[in-house]
Amino acid sequence: MSEAVAEPVRLPGHKQPALRVMPMPADLNPAGEVFGGWIMSMVDIAGAIPAHRRARSRVATVAVNSFAFRQPVSVGDLVSFYAEVVGVGRTSITVDVEVYAERDVVNPVVVKVTEATLTYVALDEQGHKRPVPPA
Repeated sequence: MSEAVAEPVRLPGHKQPALRVMPMPADLNPAGEVFGGWIMSMVDIAGAIPAHRRARSRVATVAVNSFAFRQPVSVGDLVSFYAEVVGVGRTSITVDVEVYAERDVVNPVVVKVTEATLTYVALDEQGHKRPVPPA
């Protein structure tokens, strides 16, 4: 991915991140940027957290509705994943995830690197779909 100039932004001050992580050298592709699959995996984990809380049970990913990579992620970036339930169906929960990278500890800058929407399904103890309980 060629690096476009990103407009600095602020972390969402009114939200708590579902997940924060710093990628390591083993997470890099041959171009020296973090693998997209690593980011996708972290997005799935971050999205599952509010889905699990809302379902009050196990959940499984059933769809990646959208996924956009805006900027590359590098070793040393502190990556924050903000996840929010945006829809609830009979058995499904849709979650938006926004991902920000905090870069350069000397002259800190924050850029939005990824955004995604995923759908999870609530599961019972046997791993079968079950209704999402009322809020």
